[in-house]
Amino acid sequence: MVTYKDNLDGITSELLQGGFFDGWPNTPSPQAHLRILQGSDALVLALGEDGRVVGYITAISDGVSCAYIPHLEVLPAYRGKGIGKELVRRMLAKLDYLYMVDLLCDPDVQPFYESLGMQRATGMALRNYDRQNCAGVG
Repeated sequence: MVTYKDNLDGITSELLQGGFFDGWPNTPSPQAHLRILQGSDALVLALGEDGRVVGYITAISDGVSCAYIPHLEVLPAYRGKGIGKELVRRMLAKLDYLYMVDLLCDPDVQPFYESLGMQRATGMALRNYDRQNCAGVG
């Protein structure tokens, strides 16, 4: 059974072990992952029966008009069980008072977000893959 929470109470880097950032060539450590979660304006965590984080979504917002969702991830062993959809639903509900909620994603996952009421948009991005592991950040 998976449970959901929207705070970091009791969450340590040890509970973030085990395969997040799947497919990234330079993965952040569990300690950097925890700092990512701590620096987010909003988050929703999916917890496994053992209390380990099995999925998460984060948002950064000005709290007035807009938010950006930079991360949504579910551990490979937990995919296909509706956890990602539930994380997005919960985050969009938390942010529904805002004018806009944006995210960037690859074309192959756009249908997933469309199924949750989002629409395609044109955007721009800058990626510094040599900094992807967050090692240079305090």
